[in-house]
Amino acid sequence: MKAINIKTIIAGLLCCTALYSCQGDWDEPSLATPPYGNPSISDDGIISIQELKDRYPNVFAQTDQNKQITEDIKIRGRVTGNDLGSNIYKQFMIQDETGAIIIAVNQSGMHGFLAEGQEIVIDLKGLYIGGYRKQPEIGQPYNGTSIGRMNKDLFQKHFKYVGQPDASVIQPIDFDPNMSMEANCAKLVTLKDVSFVPVGGLGTFAPDTTADKTVSLVGGCVNRSLNEYSSSKVVVRTSTYAKFAAKKLPFDEVNKRPLKCNITGIATRYNNTWQILIRKESDIDILE
Repeated sequence: MKAINIKTIIAGLLCCTALYSCQGDWDEPSLATPPYGNPSISDDGIISIQELKDRYPNVFAQTDQNKQITEDIKIRGRVTGNDLGSNIYKQFMIQDETGAIIIAVNQSGMHGFLAEGQEIVIDLKGLYIGGYRKQPEIGQPYNGTSIGRMNKDLFQKHFKYVGQPDASVIQPIDFDPNMSMEANCAKLVTLKDVSFVPVGGLGTFAPDTTADKTVSLVGGCVNRSLNEYSSSKVVVRTSTYAKFAAKKLPFDEVNKRPLKCNITGIATRYNNTWQILIRKESDIDILE
């Protein structure tokens, strides 16, 4: 048996003691400063979302325009839609008592720090406002005159939290295809007592074209029509990456008829067509 080296043991004990002493000097983690956003943003100069849109009417009147906001103004609203269900991509929606708007950010997983019902203030000075197919958005220029996503680091400097998320505060309005697009685009809505037009193939919300040859993709998404509305005026738009993309459209296989349901989602505008973006699977409420 080898002899125990007393010096080695003593050195080891001294090392452990030193490490323990250092650990005792570590600061406790603090949540006083949020890990996201810019808490130094003031509440001065806050205007309503509708007032913001009223100040820049020309960028929405034409297709794909943008303009930099040079005024020292801000908007305040609650998050109504995010990328939790993977059907909303690199953007989220906020809404106040007057209207709603899309915030485009080149970042994924934003639902992790922008939950539904979270109220935020956005400092608009230096950002751009524009209309993508006449849908108002806040972001940065894309391809010259169009509006696109802002850099994620830039966004972090331009928003701050207000309180804690409260999803119960955001209530959808009843959807009416004839309601004003200018006043209601990007709002959270519920389409009541509607049914999907029967389709061939797999009959899912958004199958991949390699698995279903009956589907046509537009920008990686599938537009589904509803029996109650003209397909040229209202479509339900689902990304092939949505977590519910492979879910069957509500359909009674026994009686061979579409099932009635309530659909909640964001009513976005694409020129003169309503594109309804379902946020997550629980937004689909089958009534039968």
